[in-house]
Amino acid sequence: MTKEPKKICLIGAGIMSATLAVMLKKLLPNVQIDIYERLDKIGAESSDAWNNAGTGHSAFCELNYTPELEDGSIDISKALRISQSFEVSKQFWAYLKQQNTFPNKTPFINDIDHMSFVWGDENISFLKKRYQALTKYAMFEDMLFSEDYDEISGWIPLMMKERNREEKIAVTRMAIGTDVNFGAITRGMIEYLETLESVRVHLGQEIQDITKQHNKTWKIEIEDLDSKKEYVATADFLFIGAGGGAITLLEKTDIPEGRGYGGFPISGQWLKCTNPDVVAQHEAKVYGKAATGSPPMSVPHLDTRMIQGEKALLFGPYAGFSTKFLKNGSFLDLPLSLEVHNIWPMLSVGFHNYKLTKYLIEQVIQSPKERFEALQAYYPDAKFEDWKLAIAGQRVQIIKKDEEEGGVLQFGTEIVKDKDGTLACLLGASPGASTSVSIMLDVLKQCFPTFLETEAWQNTIKEMIPTYGQSLIENAELCRTTRERTTRILKLEA
Repeated sequence: MTKEPKKICLIGAGIMSATLAVMLKKLLPNVQIDIYERLDKIGAESSDAWNNAGTGHSAFCELNYTPELEDGSIDISKALRISQSFEVSKQFWAYLKQQNTFPNKTPFINDIDHMSFVWGDENISFLKKRYQALTKYAMFEDMLFSEDYDEISGWIPLMMKERNREEKIAVTRMAIGTDVNFGAITRGMIEYLETLESVRVHLGQEIQDITKQHNKTWKIEIEDLDSKKEYVATADFLFIGAGGGAITLLEKTDIPEGRGYGGFPISGQWLKCTNPDVVAQHEAKVYGKAATGSPPMSVPHLDTRMIQGEKALLFGPYAGFSTKFLKNGSFLDLPLSLEVHNIWPMLSVGFHNYKLTKYLIEQVIQSPKERFEALQAYYPDAKFEDWKLAIAGQRVQIIKKDEEEGGVLQFGTEIVKDKDGTLACLLGASPGASTSVSIMLDVLKQCFPTFLETEAWQNTIKEMIPTYGQSLIENAELCRTTRERTTRILKLEA
């Protein structure tokens, strides 16, 4: 955009829209912001604690972020980027806490060890090489590595109980890991925004159509789901941050930049521990290696969570298939998303991703016994009666048109914008919420480039994110001092 917007609309009341709205109100104090949400609750889809992995994805333990290359080396570039992005998020949250933006309720971020757990010579070799590559950087310099049974038993006693001492295992440990309730962060930001006269939050509103007008503004046709009345809103800038529902809304805009995109929905399930004595014995997020062909969000982990102030223990997630794009969506979401421009990319992805298709079929037809056996690989002494199945969130992986392959399944997130920078749509899933601040900075960079170059915007952004424009990857001392500062403000253990 080249002209300062007077009216901004954001679709979806999740962490992405909430983050962008707070940033824009700091940068454009006089702008009118309207947030539209289909559900009657804030942050109830992908941002909700039970639907989101909640790890605070910082690449400390997620092995899929550090693939082993054909020459045997470990590519740590993605892990470094994600870890830096999470540090950026923590700076923004620390700023909001200092500004008394969040209500003084249950803490939304808690200290918890992040660990990677593997077994077998090949996987142990991989983990050791990963450890050696990552610890060259300040961001990972506190990582510990162990193959010692007794030391590991001290870290994760629950997982080592009844485990064969002769089994070859290895673990890395990062004590500075966190558990994050992204739903609580979202609700905190929205509650703050609702105190501002120029921000309005509209719940129970469904978007019927989106049209770009001749003057480059956006006409948004909306239905109130309670009264069934329809009305029209307009916006100088429109952001679509509706999670899995973004694909359908992007198609409504009919922008050329959105052609060729499709979505592949993947549902998830957890095994939730119902025995408080067992829950009390584990305090870590322990990730293993993903099965061949599985999507990134399906990496198995035994996960300690703090949800609304109560400790919980989950294992999974188990992937499944549903034609819904949202947990509260419709089974018609996938078939209705098929258009002439994306049918071939979607068929091509199905053809080229046989391993993923096979993996999902195997997951869907798993019996309760098979799901429990997967848990026992991490917790050998688990009792079947102590666990029950719980439904997790719905994710939609991006399918993108590709000249060579026809279509490719793209993991991660992507911003699709129109040529004028008056609309931005966020597609994709993992790592998502953990890197929400960096993603919204990218939205500002792509849609408000001339504003971003001004001294006023630069100063405001650096107030929110002191290391903006600097590398926490290359500047070791800046990484250490920044982490110490945010840890202190957010009241995490040093």
